[in-house]
Amino acid sequence: MVLFDLDGVLVDSRGPISSCINHALAAHGLPERDPADLYRYIGPPLLSAFAELLGESVASPAVARCAATYRERYAVASLTETAVTPGIVDVLAALRGDGRRLAVATTKPRPFAEPLLEALGMRRYFDAVAGPELHASGEDKTTTVGNALRALGATRGAMVGDRSFDMVAARAHGLRAVGVAWGIGSRAELETAGAHGIVATPAELPAAVAL
Repeated sequence: MVLFDLDGVLVDSRGPISSCINHALAAHGLPERDPADLYRYIGPPLLSAFAELLGESVASPAVARCAATYRERYAVASLTETAVTPGIVDVLAALRGDGRRLAVATTKPRPFAEPLLEALGMRRYFDAVAGPELHASGEDKTTTVGNALRALGATRGAMVGDRSFDMVAARAHGLRAVGVAWGIGSRAELETAGAHGIVATPAELPAAVAL
């Protein structure tokens, strides 16, 4: 069994996510940010990202307004502006061919994750897609990984991710924590969070998750 994070692992979503964050900020009279400065908000819950950007609490009405504007635009932009990680589809096909059960565990709301995977032709490789509901707040990655495991009826396997909380969630559930070097998080971030291994290319994943 292998769980995959979505943003930064299966897809490169830096463009649409950063542009949609800036769209939401501008729509509410707030200054836009350099796109590169927004990449670190890819992965954590959306409300937490806007709370930090605005200097407000997660429960702030201003944060809720920005999140709603972001989601309205992202629902469309994500389907046309998100790029599939080169080589990852071949890996998914190979793992399925070897009889491995696969699932996605993402902090992206499931109502966004499912259509995105369908649009990119990857949904068919996964037995389950776990992510928070659209207006849920406070679901951390460890909870999401637990939900994915329950959906599969599994307790053993690997989690592939690109951020520290992916590695922490994997270890919390006794999974092999495999980091990828092509995502948002640095090698140092992944190692500090307890990655059992880090791969440089998708082609290295079948061997890494089998250990």
